[in-house]
Amino acid sequence: MSISKKSSFKGESSKGTLYLVPTPIGNLGDMTFRALEVLNEVDLICAEDTRNTKRLLSHFEIKTPQISFHEHNTKERIPYLLEKLQQGQNLAQVSDAGMPSISDPGHELVKACIAADIAVVPLPGANAALCALIASGIVPQPFFFYGFLPRKKTLLTETLQTLNLQTATLIFYEAPHRLKKTLTAMAEVFGATRKVTLCRELTKKYEEFLRGDLKDAVAWAEEDEIRGEFVIVVEGNPQPQINSTADQALDLPLNDQVEQLIAEKGLKPNVAIKEVAKRNGLKKQVVYNEYHHLVD
Repeated sequence: MSISKKSSFKGESSKGTLYLVPTPIGNLGDMTFRALEVLNEVDLICAEDTRNTKRLLSHFEIKTPQISFHEHNTKERIPYLLEKLQQGQNLAQVSDAGMPSISDPGHELVKACIAADIAVVPLPGANAALCALIASGIVPQPFFFYGFLPRKKTLLTETLQTLNLQTATLIFYEAPHRLKKTLTAMAEVFGATRKVTLCRELTKKYEEFLRGDLKDAVAWAEEDEIRGEFVIVVEGNPQPQINSTADQALDLPLNDQVEQLIAEKGLKPNVAIKEVAKRNGLKKQVVYNEYHHLVD
C-alpha cells in the first residue's frame, strides 16, 4: 500500500494546474487579491453559470474566457477540460458563490484531476457555513456540515433522526420557500427547546441573525415573510443516549411513551403522539385515543 503525494508548487510539470477559486457570497469586497490574480492569469475559467460569473469578471475588469461547468454537463465537460490541462493550460473553477464543491459543482473535476496526476490548488475565501457558525453564538467546534436536506418529507425526517445522534453543532443550507417546513421537522425530531440560529443573507445589505430555540424559530417562520438564503446552525444533541434508548421505550405503555417525549424533547402532545405512532407502526388515531383515554 502506498500513499499518493502531489506538490502544488514544487517541481516542474508539462501539465497545467486546476485552481479552485472561491467567489463572494454577497459582498464583492470579499474577493481576495490572490483570487483576482489567478482569474486574470489562467487560460480558462470553468463557471457554474457563465452569466453570473461574467458580472463578477466585468466588475473587476477580468477578460479571461469562460466555459460552463455545472451538474448537468459534468460528464461531457470533464474529458475536454482534462485535455486542456494535459496540454499545459491552467484552469480556474468557480461556483456562483462561495467555495466550489461545497453544495456546488466541483468534486467530480477534482477527482478526475487527481486520477490524472494534475495539481489541484485550493484558494481560501468566502464560505457561508463558516461565517454563520462563528457568528451563531452556538459552540463552534466540533461541527457537522450537512448542506441542503432532502426535500421529501419521509427522507427529511429519516435524515434528521440520524443527525439527532450528533453531539456536534449542525450546519444546514436552506432556501426561503422550504425554511418553514424544515424548521418544523427539526422541532419535531430534535425537540422544540434545541438552540438554533438562522443566518439570513450573509454579507449582504439585509444580513441578520435570528437566535432562539426551534420553537421560537417555527413561530417566527409562521408569522413573518421569509426572504433570502439561509444558513441554519443548530446546537448538537447534549443527551444522545436518550435517542439510543428509543427502542427500549417501545416496551412502555403508549401513554408513557407520549409523556416521555413531551418531557424529554419539549414536544407538543400532538407531535409526540405522531412520533409514538410512527415508532410503533400504529395509526396516529390509535395513540391519540389511548393518550386521551378515549378507548373503551
